[in-house]
Amino acid sequence: MQIRRAAPADLAAVGEVTVAAYSPFLLGPDDPYAERLRDAAARAEQAELWVAVSDDGHGPAEVLGSVTTCPVGSPWREIAQPGEGELRMLSVAPGAQGQGVGAALVEHVLDHYRRAGARAVVLSSLVEMTSAHRLYARHGFTRLHDRDWSPVPDVHLIAFGTTLGGTR
Repeated sequence: MQIRRAAPADLAAVGEVTVAAYSPFLLGPDDPYAERLRDAAARAEQAELWVAVSDDGHGPAEVLGSVTTCPVGSPWREIAQPGEGELRMLSVAPGAQGQGVGAALVEHVLDHYRRAGARAVVLSSLVEMTSAHRLYARHGFTRLHDRDWSPVPDVHLIAFGTTLGGTR
């Protein structure tokens, strides 16, 4: 597996993988958030879109998952404070779940922000995303109750964060 910035040729697959990963949490195929999840091109343009791809050397690389990092000034930043990094829309293709893809993407994000000099990394998640919460906890994230919020009525997001040490 390789993690790299998303290329234009990856964007359609990233969008479909993200929608597939989030589908258990959507209100159905007409949920308006599905289009936001599918719009990988906007994330690549307005933030930093990273992909995990297969690197078996046989045929084109398959998109296994993705994550968005949100630099200062990005419209994708929601809860980060000065000195913090923020990640959004961590997704793993349903067929690749349980194979370490999510962990590799989280580790990449933490290393990315550590190198950038951030003191912490934060994220928001749906209450129902318990598998993701366990992944975050394994990487040192704890709940930030004071940053829980609702972007729209009836959608309640809970916040997590972790502090970063020095560079590895």
